[in-house]
Amino acid sequence: MTVGQGRFSDEKHSTMTEYQGRIVLGEDTVAELADRIEGSVFAPDDAGYGEAVAGFNLRSQQRPCLVVTAAGAADVRAAVAFAAARDIPVGVMATGHQPFPATDDFLLVTTRAMRTVEIDTERGVARVGAGAVWSDVVEPAQEEGLAPLNGSSPLVGVVGFTLGGGLSPFLGRSYGWAADHVVAIEVVTPDGELRRVTAEVEPELFWGLRGGRSNFGIVTELEIGLFPVTSFYGGGIYFPAEHVEAVVRAFPEVVRDAPDAFTCSVALLNFPPVPEIPEPLRGRFLAHVRVTHLGSDEDAEKLIAPFRAIGEGVIDTIGRHPYGAFALVHTDPADPFPYEEQGALLAELPAQAVESLVESAQLAAGGLVTVLEIRQLGGALADRPAAASPVAARDAGFNVWGATVGPPEVVDAGMAMLGGMVERLRPWSTGLAYTNFAGRDDRAEDVFTADDLERLRALKRHYDPRNLFRVSNHNVAPQ
Repeated sequence: MTVGQGRFSDEKHSTMTEYQGRIVLGEDTVAELADRIEGSVFAPDDAGYGEAVAGFNLRSQQRPCLVVTAAGAADVRAAVAFAAARDIPVGVMATGHQPFPATDDFLLVTTRAMRTVEIDTERGVARVGAGAVWSDVVEPAQEEGLAPLNGSSPLVGVVGFTLGGGLSPFLGRSYGWAADHVVAIEVVTPDGELRRVTAEVEPELFWGLRGGRSNFGIVTELEIGLFPVTSFYGGGIYFPAEHVEAVVRAFPEVVRDAPDAFTCSVALLNFPPVPEIPEPLRGRFLAHVRVTHLGSDEDAEKLIAPFRAIGEGVIDTIGRHPYGAFALVHTDPADPFPYEEQGALLAELPAQAVESLVESAQLAAGGLVTVLEIRQLGGALADRPAAASPVAARDAGFNVWGATVGPPEVVDAGMAMLGGMVERLRPWSTGLAYTNFAGRDDRAEDVFTADDLERLRALKRHYDPRNLFRVSNHNVAPQ
């Protein structure tokens, strides 16, 4: 157990003071919390503080007045109760992939140590700790012939992904949003209570958490549905720059009448000329076709025939794969790096929108936008179950998402360019962004429908009227 040392010796016995506008917790105050924590507690001057606050996105530099690395639900309860008693805002982080505005003077609870996973084969459910990532779940689930509604990266946190809606590029079009397949949630609410909520027990809170993320408390465990899938036909094809325009034009043809078992996206990628990038991709501008199909190999090849007709790929990994090899489709990066991202939902993709994407491809070539992706939605993602979660992407046919990687001046310039690309697609936009692909400055109004936001605000007034949980989320204010 690590105990914060305080900033100044004369504050040793103070509860909480301010210095130059910053909250400073006295040594005894921090020690009081540390005595109740099985994990660790870090103040800003403590060794280990920097590592504790670091997330996957290195551009997100948070500066909490205190960090609790929770070992379990009891630690989360103690941390929330401590913060609530002192009216200190609370934020939570598992992996720290999504960018949010930098914030000072809050208590950060990290859950990355809470990586327990239990597979209930009979119920077809996984019980997942708050710090688990998708690789923690997929492997044991596959041993039982089951698969979760996971994302493209094995390193993304299950809880944040799922409570942000959960768009699976593998099973989503067949089974829907991951948030709709949550069975139960254990959550510490602002009063410090640990609650188990379901569709039958506190159903309104259950609804709000499955999309509202950490606005109503810190989730310590999820029970999520699993599905009988053990393999897929798919992978990726990297096409060289001279074929990028043809790939973009082929995309709507491929997806137009595709069955729900098929999912496709196209990403325009600018690879930097660095040794970490494999030689065939290094320093090049390419179009990466991503494909997954839960049907037969033959049907999949018929569907992607327009891509095959374009020509040879630089790398082609499309084939029959065990589900555990899901990471090879998108090949998301494994190491932390600094980036910004922005997304938009498109209701449709008519010819004019395709021309806008072609124009963006021409502008992106060799430029500062690292990735620009157009992803197919629809299928079961358009369904509205009886207890549908507040996911605003059900009416969208496509998601456009982009990111820029690098030092601040590169990212800033790249985001300006990316913003222009997204703006040109506004005529076909739903006006909202998918929660997990939203940008740093997007607000609750940008990711929830007006009706859902009104309902979420009522829920906020009931559970968190002081808006204690207003950090590291698209904050739903009580008013």
